[in-house]
Amino acid sequence: MALFFHLRSLKPSSLTLPLLPLLPRRRPLPAAAGVRLLSFATPEEAAAERRRRKRRLRIEPPLSHRPQPQQQRIPKPQSNPNAPKLPEPVSALAGNRLNLHNRILTLIRENDLDEAALLTRHSIYSNCRPTAFTCNAVLNALLRQARYADLLSLHRFITQASVAPTVVTHNLLLQAYCDCRKTDIALEHFRLLLKDDSPVLPSPTTYRILAKGLVDNSKLDQAVELKDGMLEKGFVAPDPLVYNFLMGGFVRANEPEKVISLFEELKEKLGGGMIYDGTPYGNLMKAYFMKGMEEEAMVCYSEVLGEGSKVRFGAVSYNSVLDALGRHGKLDDAIKLFDRMIKEHDPPRRIAVNLGSFNVMVVAFCIAGRFNDAIKVFGEMGERKCTPDTLSYNNLIDQLGKNQLVGQAEEFDEMKELLEGALRKVGREEDIAKMYEDVEREKAERAARAAEEKARAEALAREEEERKKAEAAAKEAAAARASQAAIEAVLGRRKEAAKEESPDGGSNPEDGGILKRLGIANGPAEEKRAENGNIVGASVGNESVKQDGEAKEGAGSGGAADQATAL
Repeated sequence: MALFFHLRSLKPSSLTLPLLPLLPRRRPLPAAAGVRLLSFATPEEAAAERRRRKRRLRIEPPLSHRPQPQQQRIPKPQSNPNAPKLPEPVSALAGNRLNLHNRILTLIRENDLDEAALLTRHSIYSNCRPTAFTCNAVLNALLRQARYADLLSLHRFITQASVAPTVVTHNLLLQAYCDCRKTDIALEHFRLLLKDDSPVLPSPTTYRILAKGLVDNSKLDQAVELKDGMLEKGFVAPDPLVYNFLMGGFVRANEPEKVISLFEELKEKLGGGMIYDGTPYGNLMKAYFMKGMEEEAMVCYSEVLGEGSKVRFGAVSYNSVLDALGRHGKLDDAIKLFDRMIKEHDPPRRIAVNLGSFNVMVVAFCIAGRFNDAIKVFGEMGERKCTPDTLSYNNLIDQLGKNQLVGQAEEFDEMKELLEGALRKVGREEDIAKMYEDVEREKAERAARAAEEKARAEALAREEEERKKAEAAAKEAAAARASQAAIEAVLGRRKEAAKEESPDGGSNPEDGGILKRLGIANGPAEEKRAENGNIVGASVGNESVKQDGEAKEGAGSGGAADQATAL
């Protein structure tokens, strides 16, 4: 302490004077009495301070607890629970849902569709709900194997579970209906997509599926209306594939004029220039050949497939042109085009040949009578990695049957060996028996369809016959009513004339005979007079009544009037 007082008593030297301004100076504490201290001397003081604060809070509550002025709340619009939901985006396929999707895809690749569909159903009400993309994958697998009942059942299940469908879901359902020849139901479902509140709009694939289904079921008028609706609604641009399906339907209906008019309409809708999609040119060439315009058909062929042409051709469009050449005596040009297709074929970058190309060439060789070449082309399918299916097998059988060559065992055995050898090369021995089963099933389905068409035609014929009978009966009834009205009018005039001539206003006895002869009852006064014997009129015999009845049945309205006048 002595040192402390000694230092305070010292005066600052001259050396320390310049440093004094640099030292921070402590500001004196304010002399206010209300300074809040952070601690209390005794616990009693702290308790007293707490009580004081509580009293102050009871008198003056904090601002956060004060009642706020009521603001006008805007009522939220109630959402309709029945309104259609928007489909989920692709980003929803992530995490556990993506793992579930991959697991179901694995089951599909293993051809275990029952387990894939069952897992989809069980996952609907689980913590990991499948997306619409997962459901579409299962529906597509069922459609490929023609399991339409299972497809419709699963689609109904996911719809009731409120899985928002995408346009792919609708397209798969429409394809199933068209394959089952239920085009009316497909059109009803399609109209749901055209409503104003529909969250999904139709795509070009939607119109293509419906157009092909209607054409395959010989409903060309409805297919044309669908095309007109596509142009009117404007959801999609004029699609060459839709026009190609319509043109193919009119080719099968032997109406080449409409085929050419459809092509000109498509050309006009696309700007009036060259159509760079090669899909419709095959049917256009067929229409030219059908009208005898062979030169125009070959000019079209050279323009779209000549050197420097910018028209894009794929396997399907190539097959259409190939079929037009092969069916109309241009086998050499068809062979050249087929060789060109094989040279351009470079999978996976360029697909110029598929199974349909070989089927078309088989038909072309059979039409030309070159059956050995047809069997040779059939055998080359395996070399091009195109395994023949049931359609290829039936195609060659049908062509041989039309030319009365099925009975030749050697050719049939050779074809059978080629087919079985191609299947064994790819390790599909179990598909040989299945293929023949498919052949028999397809024959049975074809016979059933033919019987159905026959029954439908007979029913339409019966309806037409009944309608004609009803119209004839209605005409006869109308003629009978007109005849009776004419006779009553003539007799009324006769009665009025007889009343004017007789002073007592009585009736002529001849009128009573005429009325009885025509089957018209007399009035009560005349019946009373007849009972009293005032009217002396002989009744007409059975023979006269019979003759008059025959005359009445055979007479028309004009003839009945003349007959009544003569009486």
